Amino acid sequence: MAAACGMALCTTVAAPAAADGGTTTTKPTIVLVHGAFADASSWNGVVERLEGRGYTVIAPANPLRGLYNDSTYIASILDSIKGPIVLVGHSYGGALISSAAAGNPRVKSLVYVSALMPDVGESGMSLAARFPSELGTATKSVPYRAGGVSGTDLYLKPDRLHQVFAADLPQSTTRVLAVTQRPAATTAFSQKAKVAAWKHIPSWFLVAKQDKTINPDQERFEAKRAGSHTVEIDSSHVAMMAHPEAVTDLVLQAAAAADSARPALAATGSARAETEIAGIAAASLIAGAGTVLLGRCLRRRAR
Repeated sequence: MAAACGMALCTTVAAPAAADGGTTTTKPTIVLVHGAFADASSWNGVVERLEGRGYTVIAPANPLRGLYNDSTYIASILDSIKGPIVLVGHSYGGALISSAAAGNPRVKSLVYVSALMPDVGESGMSLAARFPSELGTATKSVPYRAGGVSGTDLYLKPDRLHQVFAADLPQSTTRVLAVTQRPAATTAFSQKAKVAAWKHIPSWFLVAKQDKTINPDQERFEAKRAGSHTVEIDSSHVAMMAHPEAVTDLVLQAAAAADSARPALAATGSARAETEIAGIAAASLIAGAGTVLLGRCLRRRAR
């Protein structure tokens, strides 16, 4: 009887040790934001690879109507996601994630793929003026009207899209891209950033060394200024289409960093204090229960 009681007592005391420190981790949701002249399908190769690694992925449709409008829209999507987020932006999408992530503590990492990364007061146009590219000679302007609003859309000239936008894709593919491209309103590039989330959130940057749309020197400047973890590859502007494996690898680095940071954050400050208090309370209850159980065993043995 005493042996059985002793075993029961040990089991009772040992049970919380298995639970103590055991954290249930959830992989971050990865949000992929496309840029101008493209749509969410440009991320297809990356989406397939990330989902194959068990990640939840969202690739929303970027409205391409202006920095303020579009970043507000992306921010609303982020608000609908539970748990940690890794936010990825290509080209103009980089400007959006820099704004949309501001003030959202669930965004743990930012990833820029041959992207705009403006500071407060900068715009796509002001950065392009410092670091010229061939984009300025490859676009055409088309007026638009929608819902009582009018403005100007920018399209890539079909005969320039392959050279400037996607030189390392087959021409059969770029002919389709030229036909299906989504234009961006000029306000996407003229509106100045009001916030810069990369100043407060760790960032990763992929520089496309053969980029003709955004000057690679601009990409290097942005990445260095932000202190981003940076890789450079031989790619055109659409690195996520031409080199999805390299882009996926960089996103996975950012996701792993976000994943490893969460347990450490959960064990600091008030959260850690509450955990310790709960542990002490549980230990006290277990000790009391163990004493009662041992007393009963001893009384039965004395009989």
